[in-house]
Amino acid sequence: MKKHTILSRLYTSLVLLFLYAPIIVLIVFSFNDSKSRNTWSGFTLRWYRDLFNDEEIIQALILTLFVALVSSVIATVLGTAAAIGLNKMNKKLRSVFMTLNYLPMVNPDIIIGVSLMLLFTYLRIEFGVGTLLLAHITFSVPYVVLNVMPKLRAMDKHIYEAALDLGCSPVQAYFKVVIPEIMPGILSGFIMALTLSIDDFVVSYFVNGSASQTLPLAIYSQTRRRVTPKINALSTIIFVVVLGVLVINNIYSVRKEQQLRGKKGGR
Repeated sequence: MKKHTILSRLYTSLVLLFLYAPIIVLIVFSFNDSKSRNTWSGFTLRWYRDLFNDEEIIQALILTLFVALVSSVIATVLGTAAAIGLNKMNKKLRSVFMTLNYLPMVNPDIIIGVSLMLLFTYLRIEFGVGTLLLAHITFSVPYVVLNVMPKLRAMDKHIYEAALDLGCSPVQAYFKVVIPEIMPGILSGFIMALTLSIDDFVVSYFVNGSASQTLPLAIYSQTRRRVTPKINALSTIIFVVVLGVLVINNIYSVRKEQQLRGKKGGR
């Protein structure tokens, strides 16, 4: 048993090393004093200074954050409403719609990107920030549904009925009882939608306009010319920000679960 535990820990460590070793190298060389990608020449922050003085990157960053925040909020609202509706359906009908919900997640991004590009072209919608928002909302909603559904299934249905018996209207019961109960799932869905939107390249590549370049597209256009340490610095910042958001979300979710368990135990 002890030998099995050691082997499983060793295997896990090797997998994590394989996944994170390239990121660690990227972070280290973002502070390298030279443009060399294999020789350490000393510590410097000049690549970060150059990064914040790059107008193209800053504009792409602002657009990326705007699209990510707006699309994530809309996708969270739509996904939560869809999950509540699906939860009210009978089992057979719910399974059909859940299968349809899974399709955008299992389809390759290039299929979603090309299909949305053809749709916008057919509808004669001008490519730009609007098409970026619509595309990001489209591929984010299924992930929100996937995060909210387990919380709805685990919730005690009698709580909602009790709120109605105590005089709440259906809308009040949902906002005062159901939404707080499923809030960890809603936040998880929002964070996932946000990170997917910030990270997306393929779908954005097909639906962006000439003046609406997101951060991944800006990085790609610069790496086509030459990979500079400035790209390493930008990638480091993105990694640290996303990691921080995920850690904060996990801490909040754990504390929320503990509070809910404490309330149920107190009853």
